[in-house]
Amino acid sequence: MPPLAPARRWSPALSLLLALLSLGAGRAGAEPSLSIQPGTAKPGDPVLITVWGLNGTPTGTLAGRALRFYEATGGWQAISGLPVELTPGTAAIQVLGFGPSGKEPVELTGTLDVVDPAYPDRQLRVAGKYVQPPASVKARMAEDKAAFATAFSQALGPLLISQNFAWPRQDRITAPYGDKRSFNGKLQSQHFGTDIDGDPGTPVQAANDGVVVMTRDNYSAGNTVILHHGGGLYTTYFHLSRIDVKVGAKVRQGELLGKVGKTGRVTGPHLHWGVKAGELWVDGETLLKLNFFAAPPPRSTPAP
Repeated sequence: MPPLAPARRWSPALSLLLALLSLGAGRAGAEPSLSIQPGTAKPGDPVLITVWGLNGTPTGTLAGRALRFYEATGGWQAISGLPVELTPGTAAIQVLGFGPSGKEPVELTGTLDVVDPAYPDRQLRVAGKYVQPPASVKARMAEDKAAFATAFSQALGPLLISQNFAWPRQDRITAPYGDKRSFNGKLQSQHFGTDIDGDPGTPVQAANDGVVVMTRDNYSAGNTVILHHGGGLYTTYFHLSRIDVKVGAKVRQGELLGKVGKTGRVTGPHLHWGVKAGELWVDGETLLKLNFFAAPPPRSTPAP
């Protein structure tokens, strides 16, 4: 039996060049096509649009809202959301771009079935200062609002992730996304996150790779960590008892961010996990079902 040939080793520069050539070949070889996830959605869900076979950044809309596309392996993606106020029915998707030559216009269209979310009503009791904040904390609340706006203003860019999203901790869900809430019988609001039970001091982990863009003690959210995952997609972690990362840190999926607590406006210790896609808070449970690495459909062959 002849000896095995030694493995070929490429220089880092040559490896990068080969990867870029492979990416370009994959994009040029794909026919213009469109993928929509999930197949059926409810108001408040994130929606992932992936297109292949286009030359240059496309434009598009989902239910009349503009899509922002970023470059993805072999194509382009946009992660958006359906407003919670959207009437159930059919949401239209339209994407405009150019074919492989960069000259012929291409229009890709699709529809998304939007079903009734049936969000429940909940009655909660919290400290009175969180229902009617005293004048002494209004300046702090204004600072919190400005800090959130800064955190959520990151450049679009491609996704920073190398795998799909995972739960930040495994435990009982005490309040799902979308609950319509009444605090102390007065303040009406809607719950734009997922509450996950946990004893104080239990670990909270990153739902995916990203960059820390906030570590702050906020009046209502308590001790907060926000991660930007690229693509205008963020995950937030509220009410922590302790924060274990710093702004600017690059974290990997499963890395410790902090510990469960009951800081801010809470009824007891838990993690409030939120997901923001662009300007909309969306349902994190649906985000976990999205496949960001789906392959393009096979090329069709003309009939003989």
